[in-house]
Amino acid sequence: MPIPSISLFRHRGLTVTNLLRHASNIQHRHLTHLTIVTAAAKHQQQKQKNYVNKNHLRAKQHTLKEYSSLAPVLSPDNKPDLTESQAIGTVAASQANFMRVIVQQSEPSRTSDCNDKTGVELLCVVRALLKKIKRRVLVGDKVVVGSIDWVDRRGMIENVFQRRTEILDPPVANVDHLLLLFSMDQPKLEPFALTRFLVEAESTGIPLTLALNKVELVDEEVLNTWKSRLHTWGYEPLFCSVESKLGLDSLLQRLRDQTTVIVGPSGVGKSSLINALRSSPHASDAADVDNWFEPILGSKWFEDQRVGEVSTKSGRGKHTTRHVSLLPLSGGGYLADTPGFNQPSLLKVTKQSLAQTFPEVCAVGLLYMIHMLH
Repeated sequence: MPIPSISLFRHRGLTVTNLLRHASNIQHRHLTHLTIVTAAAKHQQQKQKNYVNKNHLRAKQHTLKEYSSLAPVLSPDNKPDLTESQAIGTVAASQANFMRVIVQQSEPSRTSDCNDKTGVELLCVVRALLKKIKRRVLVGDKVVVGSIDWVDRRGMIENVFQRRTEILDPPVANVDHLLLLFSMDQPKLEPFALTRFLVEAESTGIPLTLALNKVELVDEEVLNTWKSRLHTWGYEPLFCSVESKLGLDSLLQRLRDQTTVIVGPSGVGKSSLINALRSSPHASDAADVDNWFEPILGSKWFEDQRVGEVSTKSGRGKHTTRHVSLLPLSGGGYLADTPGFNQPSLLKVTKQSLAQTFPEVCAVGLLYMIHMLH
């Protein structure tokens, strides 16, 4: 009698091969779905990237177009074409985000009988694009002002002319002369502080005059001692006194027809000296000069400088000048009053250039070279 046999794997759907094939199909479908999703995500990312790139390119082109509308730094002799809402002027003062610009040249108006706007004082802001490209505007800069409202006397500084000279401490452009002012007493003259200021001044390469104020507070022996000492340093100091007017006439002669920056510690009498020089009766005796500040000499911005007292506790001066301003001398020339500081930065002085800031060292080196040549 035949024995019946039953195979557990006889059913087609339950074979091991079919089970593996079924699992493979499921995995393939999942992989296909994952591939489709990934491809779609990549497509979306590429689309967004292209969109960002287009916007970036559009912004870049717009920025380049803005940059191209800004002329390169203008040479001092450049005479750009001006519109009726443009003018060329000099930055006379800087405070916070505003600058006072005095017009030197403007486009004649076709609608007004009064075409000469020389000497007009404009309250200006600096064009944002200048800040973006880090083109700094300093007191003393010759600038192009645009978008001028001649009624309210406001405008926007659009471009800057190339500078002849520049000092950063304090920040002033187109300086012809440095007046380093110290006092013989109150505060007392200190060799270390004087040396630092002299090194800072010499590092600029701008001609300088050393003036020592308040000579009435010390005796003749002290004056002679300092005169001899400074002579060995390579300097011929000018002794002066705002109180007695001693030496002011000689100082005026040195400042005439130049843009001079007065630097020195607080309390040495910078503001008092400026007031004395600007009110000197001899200043108006000078020959007529082209002074485009003259129409605004009565402006509040150009009134006498504030004068502070010297601290009895520390013996140092108090800061009364808060901003840099260019002040006209009626006899010709301009004075830049600056905030006082007791420690110059010496940013431009290096180990290699330090010796060049000492006149006596340079003199010895020159004598040595002459000796070697002979």
